[in-house]
Amino acid sequence: MFGNFKIQKKHLALGTAGVLVLALLAWAFAPQPVAVETAPVTVGPFEQSVEEDGQTRLEDRYTVSTPVAARLMRITLHEGDHVAAGDPVAVLLPVMSSMIDERSRREATARLQAASALLSRANARVERSRIAVQEARLELQRTEKLAREGFLPGQRLDSARLAVDAALREQEAAYAERDAAAHERAQAAAALQPVSAAIEAGKPFTVTAPVDGVVLKVAQPSEATLPAGAALLDIGDTSRMEVVADLLTTDAVQAQPGRRAVIERWGGPPVEGKVRLVEPAAFTKVSALGVEEQRVKVIVDIVDPPERWRAAMGDGFRVTLRVITRSVDPAVKVPVGALFPVGEGGTGVYLLDGGRARLRPVEIGGRNGNEAWVKSGLQAGQTVIVYPPPAVGDGKRVEPRKL
Repeated sequence: MFGNFKIQKKHLALGTAGVLVLALLAWAFAPQPVAVETAPVTVGPFEQSVEEDGQTRLEDRYTVSTPVAARLMRITLHEGDHVAAGDPVAVLLPVMSSMIDERSRREATARLQAASALLSRANARVERSRIAVQEARLELQRTEKLAREGFLPGQRLDSARLAVDAALREQEAAYAERDAAAHERAQAAAALQPVSAAIEAGKPFTVTAPVDGVVLKVAQPSEATLPAGAALLDIGDTSRMEVVADLLTTDAVQAQPGRRAVIERWGGPPVEGKVRLVEPAAFTKVSALGVEEQRVKVIVDIVDPPERWRAAMGDGFRVTLRVITRSVDPAVKVPVGALFPVGEGGTGVYLLDGGRARLRPVEIGGRNGNEAWVKSGLQAGQTVIVYPPPAVGDGKRVEPRKL
C-alpha cells in the first residue's frame, strides 16, 4: 500500500509538470497585444482653411521724384523716419536754364493739364465715395430694422455691415488719391516755373512729402545731378498694410471676399485679416517641382489694430496666410491619423475598448492638416488608435504604447 502511494505521488508530480509545460508553451506561442498610439476624442472649435505663403505690402506707396533737372543736396532722412504731409524731404538746386523751347513748354503744359484732370477726377471720386458711405449706412439702418422684425435673414445684415466697411475703405482710398493727385499737379506745375521767377537756376527748391507716413527707401542719399522725374525716396503709411498671396484657382474659389483669414509665421503672434479681393484673372506659375499651376492673387486686409503688429511687421515680409473656409463650434474631433478607408468610399477608426480594437465606421464632415470633424459615430471621451499598424484588426488585443 505504501508503494502504491509513492507511485500515485510520482504520477501527480509528472502531471503537474506537464500542465506547467503546456501552460508555458501556450503563453509563449499566444499572440501578444499590439502596441499602438492612442488619442482621445475631443470637442471644440473646428476650422477648415486654405493655406499658402504670402507677402505683406503697403496699401499705398508713394515715390517722391524730382520735378525738374537739378542738383540734389544730401538727403538727411533715413529709412524708418516719420514724415508728415508737407514736410521738406529734399532740397534741389535747379540747373536748367530759365528759358525753355516751345516744344518743352507745350509738353509741360500738357502734363499740367493731365494732372489737373486727374485731380478733378479724384475730387469726384471723393464726393462719390462720400455718397456711397451715406447710402451704405442708410441701407444698414433699413436692414437692421427689417432683420429685427424678422423679414430678413442675418446673412443680409452681415452683408450690409460689410458694405459699410467697404465704403469707408473706398472713401479713405479716395482721400489718399486726391492728396496724391494734388501733389502730382504741383509737381507738374513746377516744371513750368522756370519760365517765371519762381524757380531760378541755382536757387534752392524744396520737395515736400505728399502724405503722412514712414520713409521706406532712400533711392538717392548722396548729392547728385539728377534729371527730371528721378526717384528720390519712397514714403508709405505702415498702419495700412495688406497681404497678397498666390492661391491655386481651385482654392481661390473658396476664398471669397469677406472670408476670415489668419496671418501667421511672420515672427509675431497670429493676426486677424479679411479677404478683400480675389483678382479676376489667373496666371500660370511653375512650381518647384516643375509643374505648371494656375494661380490667382488674393488680397487680404489686416483687421487687427495696428498697435498689435505695426512695430514688428513691415513691408515685404513673408507670411503664411490661412483663409478660413469652414468653421464649426462645437465639433467632435479626432486626429486625421486615426482615419482610414473602409468599404466603398467609407471612413472608419479603431476604437480602444477594454484592451481590444473595435472597428467603428464614422461620418466625416471635414478635415484640415491636423484634425477631422466627426459628424457621427464617436463621442467625446472615447479613445481612438492613431496610425494603426497592419497587425491591428477588429477585435485584436492592443496595448497603448507608453511614451
